[in-house]
Amino acid sequence: MDVRRRSALFSVFLIILIHGVHSFYLPGVAPQDFDKGDQLMIKVNKLTSIKTQLPYSFYSIPYCRPSTIVDSAENLGEVLRGDRIENSPYVFKMREPQMCNVLCRTTLDAKAAKEFKEKIDDEYRVNMILDNLPLVMPIRRGDQDITPVYQLGYYVGLKGQYAGTKDEKYFIHNHLSFTVRFHRDSQTEASRIVGFEVKPFSVKHEYEGEWSENSRLTTCDPHANRLVTSSSNPQEVEDKQEIIFTYDVAFEPSEVKWASRWDAYLLMSDDQIHWFSIVNSLMIVLFLSGMVAMIMLRTLYRDISKYNELETQEEAQEETGWKLVHGDVFRPPVNSDLLCVYAGTGVQCFGMMVVTMLFAVLGFLSPSNRGGLMTAMLFLWVFMGIFAGYASARLYKMFKGTEWKRIALRTAFLFPGTVAIVFFILNGLIWGEKSSGAVPFGTMFALIFLWFGISVPLVFVGSYLGFRKQTIDDPVKTNKIPRQIPEQAWYMNPIFSILIGGILPFGAVFIELFFILTSIWLNQYYYIFGFLFIVFMILVVTCAEITIVLCYFQLCSEDYLWWWRSYLTSGSSALYLFLYAAFYFFTKLEITKPVSGMLYFGYMLIASYAFFVLTGTIGFFACFWFTRLIYSSVKID
Repeated sequence: MDVRRRSALFSVFLIILIHGVHSFYLPGVAPQDFDKGDQLMIKVNKLTSIKTQLPYSFYSIPYCRPSTIVDSAENLGEVLRGDRIENSPYVFKMREPQMCNVLCRTTLDAKAAKEFKEKIDDEYRVNMILDNLPLVMPIRRGDQDITPVYQLGYYVGLKGQYAGTKDEKYFIHNHLSFTVRFHRDSQTEASRIVGFEVKPFSVKHEYEGEWSENSRLTTCDPHANRLVTSSSNPQEVEDKQEIIFTYDVAFEPSEVKWASRWDAYLLMSDDQIHWFSIVNSLMIVLFLSGMVAMIMLRTLYRDISKYNELETQEEAQEETGWKLVHGDVFRPPVNSDLLCVYAGTGVQCFGMMVVTMLFAVLGFLSPSNRGGLMTAMLFLWVFMGIFAGYASARLYKMFKGTEWKRIALRTAFLFPGTVAIVFFILNGLIWGEKSSGAVPFGTMFALIFLWFGISVPLVFVGSYLGFRKQTIDDPVKTNKIPRQIPEQAWYMNPIFSILIGGILPFGAVFIELFFILTSIWLNQYYYIFGFLFIVFMILVVTCAEITIVLCYFQLCSEDYLWWWRSYLTSGSSALYLFLYAAFYFFTKLEITKPVSGMLYFGYMLIASYAFFVLTGTIGFFACFWFTRLIYSSVKID
């Protein structure tokens, strides 16, 4: 009877599990079926510009408004990205085409005209969302048969001249021709939305007599089947100009299935250069890493065998190289507390990056989950604080430290505090520009709570656990009197070797870095997380190997001050990252406003600082493992 009961329970559990697998979807990206006539909710998002990098809410300029503006629920990542998702007056009904719907009529005043002109000057785009799909504008290049390139959103307007005149005028896109693509299920007759496109037009609408709710436009009339097909008579933006906003909606069936509907959005540029460049870079870095590893293993094996075969003390004294500094190589460095703090913070960064990329590779952080990537990184950083405290306290105890609470406090506040100061300054600049990218006070309070309420206590818990662990013993004893370091060759100068050490790690990522910067600053999607994970793994290997090689050469030159140099060797790749960011700014971006430039370099400074901590920690622990390995492998008399 007991066996039958267990079997029945197991069967029920298996049925629930199978049902759960079939019904599982990521939050916000589950498919939604629509029947004919179902109302479609069109939402508006922020206005964006690659020239200013300052987002604004849709209703910051006098567009048509619904009777009540309702903010959609946003996650933490969306707020930090500046997304402001709100309802709109556009009304669609599934598979029911509409022609020349009048949205609203408005007369511009001087202030409204100025606001529109500023947005047109800065090339702002309007962003909308339908069924979690962003609005795109198809752009065909050359042959019409070629698959179009999709641009996110449509421009607020454009500047141009009338034929025969030299005066430049401003024109607004006041007529939108929407196309909703849907995939129809042959069995259920239900439809799923797989595309949301727009063609914007600027047209000066005309009508007869006085304007009323029943007025019929002569430029766009559904009764006469007259459509807007061009902007031959565009709508100017000037004081006291009357503007009538209209739109069309067409529904087109598509063979694209719901699961593949994002494919067209992610292929927004020619990927051939991207693929070949990444593969080429990975092959070169792998080849160099393999060569370095082979040379190091053969050289070390020969050195260790040679030292272990020495029979007399006199022979050992005649030898030079890394074995002679065994009595000083594990001497605590200058500012050892600071090194412990940075090493612990680097462990926190490393854990956050690995887990984030694993989630991204598995599809949990796809572009369809807006703000998910930033939210995940933020929460993972907070909860990885326990590993930061543990790593810093373990090192601190090895350096004979006794006040673990002090090292925990510095670990919890040094790096996050520096980033927070820069972030608050930049946020103040965004507030001054009245941009929606400014973080609201409620969100700021949430960030402070995550830091002080969760991250700091976890760092202290990790430090307590790390300090309770047994002390890491050195493989050799340290002499009481420091050994004098002989004069070094020019190529072993600390600054020179540190700068040389950062080139190879940066070379492993700089091609991928181009696409990451493009996705951030040119408003494109980044989605090849599989390649990013491979590049990250090669970055880890490259940082470790280049640091070990230079550390070995340093010890062979009888210079035992390797602690900080190992951290700075691979960490110097952050300097090249920042220099590349400056190069990208002047060659690829068209930012002209001083505030926008300050935002760019401020955020890239934060990114470079985090990259320094990450790569420096990888190199440090690789060198730490390497020195302990080689000095525990030889016989020290």
